[in-house]
Amino acid sequence: MILNPSLRVLTNISTNPILKLRRYHFHCHTNPLLQSHAFALNPKTPLWDSDPHIAQHMFDQTPLRGLKEYNQLLFRFSRNDQTQEALHLFVSLSRSGLPPDEFTMSCILKICAGSFDGMLSRQVHCQCVKSGLVQHVSVGTSLVDMYMKTEAVRDGRRVFDEMGDRNVVSWTSLLAGYSWNGLNDDVWELFCQMHVEGYMLNQYTVSTVIAALAKEGEVAIGMQIHALVVKHGFEEVTPVCNSLINLYSRSGMLRDARAIFDNMEENKDSASWNSMIAGHVTNGQDLEAFKTFNNMQLAGAKPTYMTFASVIKSCARLKELGLVRLLHCKALKSGFSTHQSVITALMVALSKCKEMDGAFSLFSSMHGGQNVVTWTAMISGYLQNGGTDQAVNLFSQMRREGVKPNHFTYSAILTVQHAVFISEVHAEVIKTNYERSSSVGTALLDAYVKIGNINDAVKVFELIEMKDTIAWSAMLAGYAQTGETEEAAKIFCQLTKEGIKPNEFTFSSIINACAAPTAAVEQGKQFHACAIKMRFNNALCACNSVI
Repeated sequence: MILNPSLRVLTNISTNPILKLRRYHFHCHTNPLLQSHAFALNPKTPLWDSDPHIAQHMFDQTPLRGLKEYNQLLFRFSRNDQTQEALHLFVSLSRSGLPPDEFTMSCILKICAGSFDGMLSRQVHCQCVKSGLVQHVSVGTSLVDMYMKTEAVRDGRRVFDEMGDRNVVSWTSLLAGYSWNGLNDDVWELFCQMHVEGYMLNQYTVSTVIAALAKEGEVAIGMQIHALVVKHGFEEVTPVCNSLINLYSRSGMLRDARAIFDNMEENKDSASWNSMIAGHVTNGQDLEAFKTFNNMQLAGAKPTYMTFASVIKSCARLKELGLVRLLHCKALKSGFSTHQSVITALMVALSKCKEMDGAFSLFSSMHGGQNVVTWTAMISGYLQNGGTDQAVNLFSQMRREGVKPNHFTYSAILTVQHAVFISEVHAEVIKTNYERSSSVGTALLDAYVKIGNINDAVKVFELIEMKDTIAWSAMLAGYAQTGETEEAAKIFCQLTKEGIKPNEFTFSSIINACAAPTAAVEQGKQFHACAIKMRFNNALCACNSVI
C-alpha cells in the first residue's frame, strides 16, 4: 500500500516529535541507565536539543523538580527567544517556593532585554534585589545589558557603578550599551577608563569599540585600536577583523579594508563578506560589490538578508532592472524575500528603474508590516517618477494608519510644490518638533523658496539650530531667485564668519544673486575670485553662474 505523502511524514520517527517521544519513553523504561530524571533533563542530550515541545513535555513529566531542572528549561527558552514560555516558567518557579540563583536571574534578565519591556525589566530587577543576587557579577552584568537594550542608559550606568565586582564582560556590556543607544562618543572615553583600571581586553571589547568608532568616523583613533589588536594577538579573530573592515570602509580606506579581508583566508564568515560588499557599495564601487558577492557564493558562504540588501542597492544605482529581478529570485530562493530590509531595497531599486507598479506590489505584500522606512521609500519613489498625487495620498494614508513620519519622510514630501500643502506639512512639522532639524528645516526653506515665499523661508532659516552648508546655500538660492543681492551678500559673509565652508552650490547661488540688474558687477567679480581661490572655478554650476 502506498501512503499519502502527508501520512508518510506522520509515520516518520525522525520528523514526528510525538513518535520520537514515544521511542524515547520506550528506551527509558527498558534501560535502567535512562530512568534518571537528571539524565532526561540534561541539556547535552540529543532529545533536549531536538524539539522544544519534547523538552517541555519531559519537564512536565518530572515529579520532583529542582532548581536545576527549572534552570535547564529556562536556558532552553532563553536560547530560543521563547519569551512568553520563559516568563511563565519563571512565575511557576517563584510560586514553587524554590529560591532562584544567579543562573536563573541571568537567564530571565536576558529574556527581558530581548523583550524591550522597561516595566518588566524593573520588576525583575526588584526580584534580584529581593533574592540578594544583585551583587553577583553575572547578575549585575545582565542588568546592565537589560537596561541598555531597553534604552534606560542612566539606570544601566547606575547598576554598573554600584557593582561591587566587575569583569571584562561587565565593561563590554556597558560599552556595547552606549554604542547600542548611539552614544558612541562615550564609548572611547569608557574604554580608556577600563584600560587605566587594568582590565584585560577581549575580542568582544575590541570589536565593540571599533564598531562605535566606525559610526563616528574616528578612523585615526581606530588605527590606534588596530595597533592594540595586533599587540594582543586579535588580528586573526573574525569579529575583530569584521569591525576593522567596517571602520576602514566607512572612512573610504578600501585598500586597508580589502587587505584585512584578504588576509582572513579561511576565517571569513557571512558578516565578513557582508562588510566587504557594503564597503564597496558605500564607496560607489558597484562592480566590485558584485564581484565580491559572486566570490562569496563560490566560497560556499551563505548570503544573509544584509548581503541582498547591499547588492540590490548597487542595482538601484546602476538602474539594472534585469539584475534587480535576478537578485529578487535569489532572495526568494534563500528565504529572505519577505525581510523588511530586502523588500525596502527592492522597492527603491524598482523605483529607480521606473517600475512603480512592481514597487507598489511589494509594498502592498507586507500586509500591515510597513514601517516609516518602507512608507518613505514608496513616497520618494512616486515623487522621483512624477507621481505627486500618489505620493501625497500615501503620505495621508501613512498618518491615518498611525505611522509617524521622520525627517526623511518630511524632507521627501516637501518637494511637492503646492502652497497649501506646504503650509499643512509645515504645521505638522512644528507639532512634531522637526522644524529645528537641519534636514527638515532646509527642505521646508527650499519649498518656500520654490513657490516664491521668501519671507517664510527666512523665518524657517532662522529657526534651524545646526545650519549646514546645504541650508546656507538654499537661503542664498532664495535671495538669488528674488534678486536681493545685498541680503545674499550679508548671508554669505555671515556663513564665512561662522566657519562654514562654502561649496560649489554656495558660490553658484551668490554669483547668481550678483547677476540681478541692481547688483554691482565688481561684487560678482569678488565672489568669482573667491571661488577660484577655493578651486571651484571648474565646477559646472559655478561656471554657468559666471556666464
